[in-house]
Amino acid sequence: MKISSYPLIVDLKNTTQENLRFAESLLQKSDDVLNKRLSEESWSILECFEHLNRYGDFYIPEISRRISSSKTSFSQIFKPGILGNYFAKSMLPKEKLNTMKTLKSMNPIHSELNKKVILEFIRQQNQLLDLLERAKQVDINKTKTSISISRLIKLKLGDTFRFVIYHNLRHIEQAKRILNTV
Repeated sequence: MKISSYPLIVDLKNTTQENLRFAESLLQKSDDVLNKRLSEESWSILECFEHLNRYGDFYIPEISRRISSSKTSFSQIFKPGILGNYFAKSMLPKEKLNTMKTLKSMNPIHSELNKKVILEFIRQQNQLLDLLERAKQVDINKTKTSISISRLIKLKLGDTFRFVIYHNLRHIEQAKRILNTV
């Protein structure tokens, strides 16, 4: 499978901007609504965003470093890697969302949270938009990033962007479902 690089980046930017708009709309909600959970073991809206922030704390600096140190120039075609494509596709929201185990360090369940979590997510999404813009200057096939579970495994930058943004979208959809029930 081959994808035109520029439309991919534009699509990822559009998804990030939609996620950003949703997060901004949540600033109008009360902390009670944002901390409501569907069950004792499910995440609240703020816990969904805290989970995303924890991943952003790893991926945003990692992507930034790799773009800054890349000696490549933009390539018109992106060819997803086997592992990267698998990870990215597994994050896409589905009608019946399959639950996944998360690393203990990334699990915010029962944390005391407030709207600062949403503000941090907004800040991170703006950084991500900037990184997507900067990615237009490098080859997103040849520029590689480490992943959060192992620095030994490297993904193509294009796959890393897809994974991170699809992961954000997955938990945004989860937050929307929670919001629709409170």
